[in-house]
Amino acid sequence: MSLEINIPEIVQEVTAAFHRYEAALNKNDVATLDELFWDSPHTLRYGIGEQLYGHDQIAAYRSGRDPKFVVDRDLVKLWVITYGRDFGTANCEFRRHGDPRLGRQSHTWMRTPDGWRIVAAHVSFTGDATRMKT
Repeated sequence: MSLEINIPEIVQEVTAAFHRYEAALNKNDVATLDELFWDSPHTLRYGIGEQLYGHDQIAAYRSGRDPKFVVDRDLVKLWVITYGRDFGTANCEFRRHGDPRLGRQSHTWMRTPDGWRIVAAHVSFTGDATRMKT
């Protein structure tokens, strides 16, 4: 099997979808966040303190948060790789304002009939507040 890696227009599409997610996250735009996760029981999100299986659990988690919750973070690094025309990953390092730890986020994106959707996500923090590679 031959698979084209990083077709420029596909990288642009996944990067744009990621930035749409990032903007929604920083504004706590729950409707857009819910839209960007694949509406399937197969969708997965591992957060800082939660393990969510299926779109329903992910949406319930988001709707259960304080509406004033704002992530307020800066991206340190973004690494987007695409595999063919319908699959990609977006991994980033970030810093939340006021938190010295370096955060990491991984998204697996899939093209669906409704557009690019996150099928798996993971968020964690490093233990070393001094580490910051760019």
